[in-house]
This record gives sequence, structure tokens and C-alpha cells, in this order.
Amino acid sequence: MTTLTQLPDDYVQNPHDVHDMLRAEGPVQEVHMPRGLKVWLVTRYDEAKIALTAPQVSKNIMEGGHLMAVHSPPNGDVRREIEPTLAVHMLNMDPPHHTRLRKLVTKAFTARRIELMRPRVQEIAAELIAKLNDGDEVDLLEAFAFPLPITVICELLGIPIDNRDDFREWSNQLLSFGTPEQVQAAASAMAGFLFQHVTTIAEAEPNDTFFSALVHADDSGDRLNTEELISMAFLLLVAGHETTVNLIGNAVLSLLRNPDQLQILKDRPELIPASTEEFLRLEGPVNVATFRYTREDLELGGVTVPAGEILMVSLVAANRDPEKYADADQLDVTRSAQGHVAFGHGIHFCLGAPLARLEFDVALTQLLARFPNLTLAAEPETLVWRDSTLIRGLHTLPVRLA
Repeated sequence: MTTLTQLPDDYVQNPHDVHDMLRAEGPVQEVHMPRGLKVWLVTRYDEAKIALTAPQVSKNIMEGGHLMAVHSPPNGDVRREIEPTLAVHMLNMDPPHHTRLRKLVTKAFTARRIELMRPRVQEIAAELIAKLNDGDEVDLLEAFAFPLPITVICELLGIPIDNRDDFREWSNQLLSFGTPEQVQAAASAMAGFLFQHVTTIAEAEPNDTFFSALVHADDSGDRLNTEELISMAFLLLVAGHETTVNLIGNAVLSLLRNPDQLQILKDRPELIPASTEEFLRLEGPVNVATFRYTREDLELGGVTVPAGEILMVSLVAANRDPEKYADADQLDVTRSAQGHVAFGHGIHFCLGAPLARLEFDVALTQLLARFPNLTLAAEPETLVWRDSTLIRGLHTLPVRLA
């Protein structure tokens, strides 16, 4: 067992060295997260896949709620006071409730419906790039990586794009280490807005838009109630843009730090769709997956995690396990990175993965076609990563367009 009990305060700035040390010690260790929460952290690939699907592990937020209080440090409460109407979504449920919700949502979120969105995603990306000019120095997240997916998801949900800055602020507060008051204020604001939106859509006649299909989805008389719709809209809104924003940002940074790999994609842009998997593997947008709780003792690689514990899986660490991928810390856009767990594994595999892949393909293709010689406009060591163990993403990505 490693002697490391407290992850360093700068863990979010460079988790990879910490993961390497933990992985060398064993597949899972009991650690204190940067804000003091005691968890069992999984860092190896094989054990991560087991932990993500093991029947001894629960995602039921109500079942695990008391554990959060038990393991909170004496010097501060690390729990998040989540608005109840934002918490009753699939990510916080086990079967059969998860099965029911996923079945209803899948009816409105088919692969065919997503692929039909490609022309519109291409149009949005082109409009954003048209606003940029050679020689400009911009924050690529602000100018391109954020507005592309937030515009797409707002259109999917029928939400006025004028609200996108509010959503970004609320999302940042909910996913980062804000004060309890900041988190509660953001959750209340988000829940209030989504309640009004769901009510408006529910009272209107059904149409062929995505969110209308979700609101009116029916399976043998079963449909989502208002609370479930609010929570589902919240999940889709936050996950629907956070994943792609950070996938684009992390990938562009990786390319700018590896000019040989950037040159390969410039020479062979047809490789971009397949290279998506390598960017997801190397520096995926989610570091540590959301909370799980052990209902029973769980053995992971010879280590027993006792019942009644918080179990967290680092997707980023699992994807860099050298036992799974050769030269795991190196970017190789020609690598077959299939099998990564950047979108999770098992029944909680990300429902929006096809949309994130489509958006990334369009974004990187158009960006490199228009600005093939873009460069980083800051020293890599000065870039700051967001203060979140869930999200792996930069605050800003300054680039010079050329």
C-alpha cells in the first residue's frame, strides 16, 4: 500500500505523475482527495473496467448519500448540496430505474438522429471560424471550442442561445471546487430555468425536435415526469458541452506540443475521425468518474475495497496504463486506441459519445484546414487546468492563428 494518503494540492494541474506513482503501487489505493474526501481511487485499466461494471458497486445517489457525510474531513464539508431536481438522472441510478430512464431517452437520442446533425454542426463551426483572422491571438476555448458544442446542445434542447453564458457559469460552479453557497446558487438558478423550459415544451404540441421527442417520449404508457425531465435536461446540457469543449482544447494542446503528430494530420486529414480515440485516450475530458459506492466487499487486483466505501475510477489514469497501451504517455494519432474508457464502460457508457465524436471530427477538420499553422501563444507550463477532479480541461488556451 502506498504511503500517499493525501493527494497533493496541485493534483489537478498534473494528475499523471500522481497516477503513475499510484499505479505502480497497486490497482487501487485509499487516498484523500485534494479537498479531503477519503476514497478508494482506481488507476489501472483492467481494474477500472471491473469497477465500472461490478454488481457490488452502486451509483444510487440516495443509497450512498450518508457515506459522503461519514467520510467528510473534520475541517470542512466536501459534500455538494445538489438541487434534488438536478440529481434524478441516469448517472445517479442503478437498474431498474436506470434501465427505464435510458430506454426512454434513447428513443430521442438515436445514432441516426445524431448523424443527421452533421451538416448543422459543420455550419456552426464554419460560422465561428469565419469570425477569426490570420494573425489573431485568441483563447481557442472562448472563440471556438465552447461556442460550438453549447450552440449544438442548446439547439437540441430548444434553449435560446442567449442563455449560453449563464449555463457556462452555472456549469463551472457545479463542476469545480466552489463554496457551498456558490454551488447552491448555481444549482438553484439552473433548476429554475430548466423547470420553466420543460413546462413550456410539455404544454406545446409535440414536434420532431429532439427535446420535444424527449419530453413526449412514451413507452407503453411510461414517460419521464417533470422532475426527471429537468434532471435529464441538466445532464444533457452540462455533459453535452463540457465533454466536447475539453476534448477539443486538450487535443489542440497535445498537437501543438507534438508538432510531428500535428503534421501527420495536416498531411492526412482523413485520419482525423479515427484519431479522435487517441485524443480521448491520452487526455480525455473526464479525469475521475462520478461517485460510486461499494454495497459489498469488492476485490480489485488482489486488493479488497470494503463495503460502504466511496469508489472513484480515474478514466485518465486507466487510459494511460502501460499494461494496456505501449508508450501510453505519448500521442500517436495513427494508434488504434479502441477500448479506452474515456466515455466510461458498461451500462453508464456516455449516451452522448456519438455527438461528441461528431463535433470533434468537424471542429478539428475545419480548424486545421483554415489555420494549419496555428501555434501556442503561451508557454505550456503557464497554462492552468480547471480546479476540478471530475473535469480535465484548461481555463484558457491562448493560440496564434496562421
